[in-house]
Amino acid sequence: MKAVLLAGGLGTRMREETEFRPKPMVEVGGRPVLWHIMKVLGSQGITDFIICTGYKSEMIKDYFLNYSSFNLDFTVGLGNSKDVVFHGQHQESNWNVTVADTGPETNTGGRIKKIEKHLSGEPFLCTYGDGIANINLKQLLDTHQTRGKIATITCVQPTSRFGVVDTDKEGLVKAFREKPQVQDWINIGYFMFENEIFNFLEEDSILEDEPLHELSRLGQLGQYKHEGFWQPMDTYRESQILNQMWSAGAPWKMW
Repeated sequence: MKAVLLAGGLGTRMREETEFRPKPMVEVGGRPVLWHIMKVLGSQGITDFIICTGYKSEMIKDYFLNYSSFNLDFTVGLGNSKDVVFHGQHQESNWNVTVADTGPETNTGGRIKKIEKHLSGEPFLCTYGDGIANINLKQLLDTHQTRGKIATITCVQPTSRFGVVDTDKEGLVKAFREKPQVQDWINIGYFMFENEIFNFLEEDSILEDEPLHELSRLGQLGQYKHEGFWQPMDTYRESQILNQMWSAGAPWKMW
């Protein structure tokens, strides 16, 4: 099975970092957040990746084109730049990575539509290139296959951004709850798609709008409830949180 990673957005909410690099290349523990997502998937058997790039695409291309030189010692003959010997082998030697430039302004659904040629009609996983979860791929796939629908989305109950104040009917404060878990479920990506998803996509589609709404209307959209770790990286502060978590033990590290 292949994984499609959406890694082309502008990342305007964390301009402190994305002024210089695409958001999926912002580092957590010295590695791009995109790498962490791929490691979670790779540790569970998905090692064939299609990365949909856009904004500052050249940085993602360079990272994977030169992956061995970034991760291994090497000897190079300076008289012939092609004469390079790498010493040892990195743990990602079994990965196959396709980097597809899907355009800096393309929406999420359009990015998926543009990489249809890199798939062979098989079901595939798709997720965003900026959110880390210790997703259980076997459970996700089993849920998807059991329901037999075109698409399955992964949802979590997030933690509230704010603390909550509990009061009684007289208006007296009885308790404070610091950022409790909310009751509603939200989409975090980690989609499972059958090949029929391409019937619902155009090159200007926003995946989360008409395509998913239409699938829902037709009864073709299932839900997988993830109750483990998930942390998005939408802001600079959240990138700092992920780096602190990495130093403290990284709850998403499954490898």
